[in-house]
Amino acid sequence: MADIGGTEKDDLRARRASSFGAHAELYAQHRPDYPEAGIRWALEASGGLVVLDLGAGTGKLTGGLLAAGAEVIAVEPDEAMRAEFVRQFPGVAALSGAAEAIPLPDGSVDAVMVGQALHWFDQERAFPEIARVLREDGVFAALWNNDDDRVPWVAGLQRVVRTDSSFPPPTSDDKRPTHPLFSEFEQAEFPHMQRRTAESLTTTIGTYSHTVVIAARQRAELLSGISDYLLAEPATAHGEFDFPLRTTVIRAIRRAPLL
Repeated sequence: MADIGGTEKDDLRARRASSFGAHAELYAQHRPDYPEAGIRWALEASGGLVVLDLGAGTGKLTGGLLAAGAEVIAVEPDEAMRAEFVRQFPGVAALSGAAEAIPLPDGSVDAVMVGQALHWFDQERAFPEIARVLREDGVFAALWNNDDDRVPWVAGLQRVVRTDSSFPPPTSDDKRPTHPLFSEFEQAEFPHMQRRTAESLTTTIGTYSHTVVIAARQRAELLSGISDYLLAEPATAHGEFDFPLRTTVIRAIRRAPLL
């Protein structure tokens, strides 16, 4: 991505953050879930299993939380994403709201979990809200699925998928925020994978925000180039394959008393 100024970068970030609703159905069908081991690690310090899935999207994290035995409440700001969530999980409460204005009472959940969304939050405003709805010693955790670029063909794919709207890849430290209302964040990484074909992986990448916000012609050329790359790679050219992922999980405890 070419260097851009602060205001232009903020505008791009806002457009990317609000881009998912137009592709909500594809997002639900093609984005990966999260590994069971990572979800259980995030929750193991929690004293209970009432969990807020914050920025829940179409429910990619909710499915794993339910499988782990949690009682889930979802909060999602995008109407189209929330509607798709309800189709996927009609028995789960799905509320309109945002990380900066959570529509829940004080101390009402044991854990707040965020899948693939913390980087979109205004963290200065969000962390006090997250702390407010957590019970004392409640857990906050965030998860990200990342392409495993230690695999050569995945590293090559990452070069193909970048656009003028891509941000530099985050470092490990970028994922570990600090806030006085929380203990020091712990971090762990878990292997994960998604079963894909060249066609379905191209569709998955087409739900990434940096591929959604570009011009239609550029998007078509990008997706065509991704498909060509995958069909030329021996590991991905024929039928189904495992798309290797690494899932980063961070967690912290609400320690400080709320004033």
